[in-house]
Amino acid sequence: MTSASRQSVKVIRKDPKSWTVAPNFTDYEALQREFSWDAMRRELQGLPEGGGINIAHEAVDRHASGDLRDRAALRWFGAEGEVLEFTYADMKRESDRFANILQRLGAGKGSVVCTLADRIPDLYFTALGTWKNTSVFCPLFSHFGPEPIHQRMSKGDAAILLTTTSAYKRKVAGIMDRLPMLRWVLLTDAAEDLDAKTLSLPRLKEEAPEAFQIPPTDPEDVATLHFTSGSTGAPKGMIHVHDAVVAHYATGKYVLDLRPGDVFWCTADPGWVTGVSYGIIAPLLHGSINIVDQGEFDAERWCGLLESQKVNVWYTSPTAVRRLMRLGERPRLYFDFRTLRCVHSVGEPLHAEEVLWSVDALGLPIHDNWWQTETGAIMIANFPAMDIRVGSMGRPAPGVEAAIVRRVEGGGVEVIEEPDAPGEIALRAGWPSMARGCIHEEERYKKDFAGGWRLTGDAARRDADGYFWFIGRLDDVIKSAGRMVGPFEVEGALMEHPAVFEAGVIGKPDPLLGESVKAFIALKPGVEASEELRSEILGFARKRLGPSMAPREIEFQTDLPKNRAGKIMRRLLKARELGLPEGDVSTLEPPVQGKRGAP
Repeated sequence: MTSASRQSVKVIRKDPKSWTVAPNFTDYEALQREFSWDAMRRELQGLPEGGGINIAHEAVDRHASGDLRDRAALRWFGAEGEVLEFTYADMKRESDRFANILQRLGAGKGSVVCTLADRIPDLYFTALGTWKNTSVFCPLFSHFGPEPIHQRMSKGDAAILLTTTSAYKRKVAGIMDRLPMLRWVLLTDAAEDLDAKTLSLPRLKEEAPEAFQIPPTDPEDVATLHFTSGSTGAPKGMIHVHDAVVAHYATGKYVLDLRPGDVFWCTADPGWVTGVSYGIIAPLLHGSINIVDQGEFDAERWCGLLESQKVNVWYTSPTAVRRLMRLGERPRLYFDFRTLRCVHSVGEPLHAEEVLWSVDALGLPIHDNWWQTETGAIMIANFPAMDIRVGSMGRPAPGVEAAIVRRVEGGGVEVIEEPDAPGEIALRAGWPSMARGCIHEEERYKKDFAGGWRLTGDAARRDADGYFWFIGRLDDVIKSAGRMVGPFEVEGALMEHPAVFEAGVIGKPDPLLGESVKAFIALKPGVEASEELRSEILGFARKRLGPSMAPREIEFQTDLPKNRAGKIMRRLLKARELGLPEGDVSTLEPPVQGKRGAP
């Protein structure tokens, strides 16, 4: 961030008098002093007779045997208009059935159970039943093609796959001979078995007992295998354990501000870590009502669900926010969002324009937060009780020690104490949801640690008050004329121009500068691209950023490539610009289609 823009940081002040419900904490400094992971563990129940800790027991079974037994846990909206609701007792019964199915099929502790399905109820029962059986849950993104599926299932040693008949025939049947570890395929919508290895899940459920006793579960037992999106390289299979539930509980309480009876909606697909950590586990831990929408993004549908379901806490992505911004009018002119208490976003850092839009359009700001597949839970956040410095990632979550470091020769790191100095985000190792390994790639896992810190590969700075500001992936940072240029900062400055809707920035090889800055820009609806506008935006950026950071070249595009987690695929922009192989594009978000303007 330039010195000029630092001086003009906008701050959204949180006034306690405006709170409809007091947040779960109101004093950040006091919370950090008093917080301990052991205290969080004591707020959970644990398995009986010292049997350890199991994610599914904490999320479902302890509620199903208590006061929340007959309260709604999952409210599902089908793509064709169906609505189903499951209580905590229902969730226990269905997940018990699936755990018994795994037992019948010979899948035990450590067996990897993959899912390849969109947001259908059986996916949620499968996750919980897999954890109950002390098997390993491995979600796959439902839009993957055969090769990404094979790559992840092969690397993950998948023993069982749950999917639909259509997905099996289109994507899996042709690669079965290349998956020797795969023992069973369970089809969620098949009335009968297809063959001896491809079985009908409805038939198995009819035959499965409705009660299951969770075996003793060590906190370090492997629970989940999450594959990264591969946006910066080959996807990694990150190993997470049952003790991660402690971090899901703590961040659900203090970051998302969840409590029993809240209506909560996380729009992330369960094929990614957010859709599991906060689309399944965290809301159930807190006895909330978890909204699940099977349909793809539709502005009217989403706004209608927020209104009709009286959502209290909403967790979404920058992609969704930017699409809502295309409405052109404030959504709250057409929909009633009075029950909405908190809005959170993750996937790609939010620019100032998006946060300020939310205040006007939704009536409250979006709370940006930052974490990674490798961290398993939110690490840095803007909290409901804390002032927001617009454009900032926020401050470390309770129990998380974060620093800005630089790597030094010999494999060590040096902590940067100077405010606003750029460096790499590092986290003090040891929080409960930290990945315990990278499957079959131990050296790849070890290289991210130095001197007790986990190195994240993300560049940022920390201001004098402890707020973190994102710069970009280290792989994305542009080295131009001896200066480190962060693409996120350039993109944010470009989006301040009234014609610019979205921007993606890359570095291009340049014989004099090393790299020059090129920007790809999507314009707001109704704005026509022209050479005059190009010159105007270039001049605007030079005034905001100075000539050393401003783009030298602009290309207009209708939509920028993003993955389903909401991240602009700068890697793909660069590959296309330089004529390089595009690599895996199976995680790309489809281009925006349909209506624009007010709903």
